[in-house]
Amino acid sequence: MFAGTAGLLRKAQRRLWMKYALRGVGGSDNHARLDLAYTVEDPWNMASAMERARFEATNAVIEKAFGRVGSVLEIGCGEGHQTEWLAKLSDEQYGLDVSAQAVERARQRLPDAHFAAADLFHQPWGDQQHRFDLVTACEVLYYLSDPAATLARMRHLGRNGLVTFFAPACGRVGPHLDAVPGLHKEWIYHGGTAWLIGWWRDA
Repeated sequence: MFAGTAGLLRKAQRRLWMKYALRGVGGSDNHARLDLAYTVEDPWNMASAMERARFEATNAVIEKAFGRVGSVLEIGCGEGHQTEWLAKLSDEQYGLDVSAQAVERARQRLPDAHFAAADLFHQPWGDQQHRFDLVTACEVLYYLSDPAATLARMRHLGRNGLVTFFAPACGRVGPHLDAVPGLHKEWIYHGGTAWLIGWWRDA
């Protein structure tokens, strides 16, 4: 009984904290507030069954569309929860996040992967076209002021690309994604939550 009560209390505390930390974050490139969210560990509850279901479904799409991947660049890697799943089907993992706190925890989680506290336009691993075999942006685009520029940058750096975002963001993000040539889309679900997943090849 006490364990259940403690769990509910932690959940309520996390929700309250995130309501405060994420003020003014949507569509604004507000890196400082995103870093503030990581004052607590796992602020987005990435260890939950819902997020694990999303990771598993995303891996299934990657495997079906691209097979095993040599190098993957993950935009918005956070503390490395999804990076662990991407590591199951890639040889090298590179992760970016604007939160230095999140990146430090990701390094502890996956010491053999490469992480940097930076955004996509300042990543430190080379600027050449198709530098990476796959570039992903999962649950990231709706935080950015210019999703179209981010998608263009992903297409420059990656031979292939993949994004996910939850259904309410379709109105703002969807038209930018639809402009990507050769786009494939499908829905993934867990309980009452739906995400759109889109992927493409550029080489």
